[in-house]
Amino acid sequence: MNRFALRLAAAAAATLIGQGAAFAQAIIQNSQVQLGVGQFGALNVNGGTASTGDGTSVVGLRSVRTNSDSTSPGCQCEGWGVGLRSTGAFGASNNSVGGVQNLSLVSFTSTASTAVSVVDMAGGLRVTHDYHPIAGTPYLYEVTVTIKNNTGADLAAGDLVYRRVMDWDIPTPGYEMVSIQGVPAAMGLANGSNIYRTDNNGFNDGNPFSFSSFGLLNTNFVNATGDIGALFDFEFEALANGASRIFNTYYGVAPTKALADAARSLVDGDASDVDIGLYSYGTCGSGVVGADACSATDGGPDWFIFGFGAVDGRFVDPDPTPASEPGILALLGLALAGGSWASRRRKTQA
Repeated sequence: MNRFALRLAAAAAATLIGQGAAFAQAIIQNSQVQLGVGQFGALNVNGGTASTGDGTSVVGLRSVRTNSDSTSPGCQCEGWGVGLRSTGAFGASNNSVGGVQNLSLVSFTSTASTAVSVVDMAGGLRVTHDYHPIAGTPYLYEVTVTIKNNTGADLAAGDLVYRRVMDWDIPTPGYEMVSIQGVPAAMGLANGSNIYRTDNNGFNDGNPFSFSSFGLLNTNFVNATGDIGALFDFEFEALANGASRIFNTYYGVAPTKALADAARSLVDGDASDVDIGLYSYGTCGSGVVGADACSATDGGPDWFIFGFGAVDGRFVDPDPTPASEPGILALLGLALAGGSWASRRRKTQA
């Protein structure tokens, strides 16, 4: 199926979802990042203001500063999935590709800045997505994912899998530049890594057992262009019955690449190490002209961020001790100063 056909199918699926019963949802934000979170844990919900450039009122991952959205224009193709290889059971949520599959809602709660979705997968898994701001940087939201084994049996290593996938559309479909970085040379549990597959096809289903590639499979790349996105598939260590696997993912947006890079090191408020080593960037493609130009009037440029608390593709245990506010502000000041110096240097050299 070509990309145009994929978009038509996704639009039809989104229409059907919109015609169903009312869903719980929340539009949450801090000073820089706005997220639209649905009751089953995926992004993209109605009820926002018209975004700059595209004009959609659907909020996915959006910049508060520019009001530009990155996952809702064109196709609401953002979602997640979980599954068990031993039984083939899976659950998934994606507004436009596959919809909600094999999930039942346990609870959905929210505040102005937080949202927590708890769902059960038919087959014995409970999945929690806890969206919340972090003290380390205003350019990122943290999503703590908890997968609890309620199957009644221990899970062997490699049985439990998880996917996150998104189609970047910045500011409109087909004009984005996309990067995936941090993919290790040796992937999978056998090589000491939780990540076993990455790709630039953002139109994949949330179902982790379905897959098609757009060509950039299991590779690092920078500023690829076209109507593309990012996909990440993970597998996990053995998990005892009743136990939980907990890890952190991140969504964010920064005004510049330098600040996006800095944010990945400021998750814990300490700029000396990189806390998000596996990630995708999406930004407006250079060279776009006319109505879809990358300019301040349509929300560009922004550097949208999607990442994982991982080193060499191996999930790092969540850090419960964020840094203090004064230290964070000082580090952000250094990052801003660095970006300003680089800009002045480029102008001087021009």
